[in-house]
Amino acid sequence: MKEALFYEQLSDGKVKCGACNHHCIISPQARGICGVRENREGKLYSLVYGKIIAYHIDPIEKKPLFHFYPGSVSYSIATVGCNFRCLHCQNYTISQYPRLYKDIPGEDFTPEDVVKEARASGCKSISYTYTEPTIFLEFAYDCMVLAHKEGIKNVWVSNGYMSDEALRFVAPYLDAINVDLKGDDDFYKKICGARLEPVMKNIKLLKELGVWVEVTTLIIPELNDSEEFLRSIARFLVSIDPSIPWHVTQFYPTYQLTDKPRTPVETLRKARNIGFEEGLKFVYTGNVPGEGGENTCCPKCKNIVIERFGYFISKINTLNSKCMNCGTEINGVGLP
Repeated sequence: MKEALFYEQLSDGKVKCGACNHHCIISPQARGICGVRENREGKLYSLVYGKIIAYHIDPIEKKPLFHFYPGSVSYSIATVGCNFRCLHCQNYTISQYPRLYKDIPGEDFTPEDVVKEARASGCKSISYTYTEPTIFLEFAYDCMVLAHKEGIKNVWVSNGYMSDEALRFVAPYLDAINVDLKGDDDFYKKICGARLEPVMKNIKLLKELGVWVEVTTLIIPELNDSEEFLRSIARFLVSIDPSIPWHVTQFYPTYQLTDKPRTPVETLRKARNIGFEEGLKFVYTGNVPGEGGENTCCPKCKNIVIERFGYFISKINTLNSKCMNCGTEINGVGLP
């Protein structure tokens, strides 16, 4: 347990959390929406500091990040808890755990342990993922600072709902992020228990702060698969930077959203084409290995510059981050 960052003390022993855009007002002995930040005698504490529930070595492409040190591996960690309640969460057993139980499970890790494991595993980066990194901000930040001292990069896989203050705080140590842009505002309210506007604002701010950004939209039939919505996302991303990679991925029924079918591949192809039509340079289909939408193509000559199957790279045709066929620069970080 560690005293939380970003909170203010209110009257009657209450506190206001400032880690994310819920800005929870928390009564004594109560927890915020995330379930892992608790008010104890007028002070806010993180209950998950160093309590790691999951750790794995993943391909960076699994995050998904396709333009950030492609082909590298990332040491991935998470704690329990989340500030969203997505009805289709594939990691609901850990993200929603604190909503059901009072205890906080996990193995005890120090930031030094995390960085040591990442280095010993030959990982180029540490990914804060599986659940929302904002809810274990204090531990993530300490790991990130130490990782940079050791020459290891930091990656967040995030719902993008962190507060402005929290984002600016971690940004100097955050090298790349994949943000879920899930749906319209109605979708966020009904399916996630959140709002769209803060996410859009943070995607823009992340780019302004120099963090490499990729965006994922999990396309769910009848909920966020309309052409109007897909075009609105593509236009929004283009307005920030046409080189932001957009991953449109296949939904499969899970958790509390089992009444919707798996996303048809044709819908993913349509979404990818919409992204290109609206001016994005790089659009990918996800969760459908071998479909062909996983390859990185040169935006000018259209040759394949990075060929993939699932999370794995079979061929790279870049030199000094440029297409070997026509010399066009391929936007990204750490490209060969």
